[in-house]
Amino acid sequence: MQKILLTIIISSFLFQPEKEETFKPFVVLELFTSQGCSSCPPADNLLNEVKTKYSDSEVVALSYHVDYWNYIGWNDPFSQKAFSSKQRAYGRKFSSSSIYTPQIVVNGKEHFVGSNRGIMNTKLNDYLEKTSANTVVLSNLKKDNNTISLDYKIEGTINKKTLQVVLVINERITSIKRGENKNRTLKNSNIVVEEVFLSLNSKEGKLSVVIPSIVTQSDDLSIVALIQTENLDITGGSQLRL
Repeated sequence: MQKILLTIIISSFLFQPEKEETFKPFVVLELFTSQGCSSCPPADNLLNEVKTKYSDSEVVALSYHVDYWNYIGWNDPFSQKAFSSKQRAYGRKFSSSSIYTPQIVVNGKEHFVGSNRGIMNTKLNDYLEKTSANTVVLSNLKKDNNTISLDYKIEGTINKKTLQVVLVINERITSIKRGENKNRTLKNSNIVVEEVFLSLNSKEGKLSVVIPSIVTQSDDLSIVALIQTENLDITGGSQLRL
């Protein structure tokens, strides 16, 4: 009987679940936008205001330019089919019958029209009161020709989670020649130009991001690291300017 009891105690000790930790609030705003959409500039401007108001350690504002507006006449240079697919994945999660621009997704958990200032302020206040399940420390950032390499260290549970590393251009101003925004000059902020995804089986590691050709020598860049669950919830992250 004592042997059986000892075995149970040892097994219980060896297979204890990973301890849940909490970290400071970290809010991620993903704006799905397009330079070909006449409803998007107010949302682009609002996102830039948020980016300016909050510190990088509190709020990360990301612009994902979708490609399904390109047929109207203006080919958004930052648009990618992958970003439209990303938005559709959120649409399936939210049981939406269609996708739209401008759309803001907050921490992968809910969405609203990206130009709605009232909802934006409410959601920021709400999520800045919520703790995060993860945090990420980035170090040894090196830029070599067209590649950025870095080390990462994750705190918090990583079971069934993915590390998403995003390269962004901090700001670009574009003169629009055609389409719904013809003859307008648009400012876009924190424009996503590259993403790398890594399924996590370790809390520490190295990875690299290839800098795409759309990035110029004069661009200010940032790296954003996010932790994402299978259900597309974002559970924490960090941002580092190059």
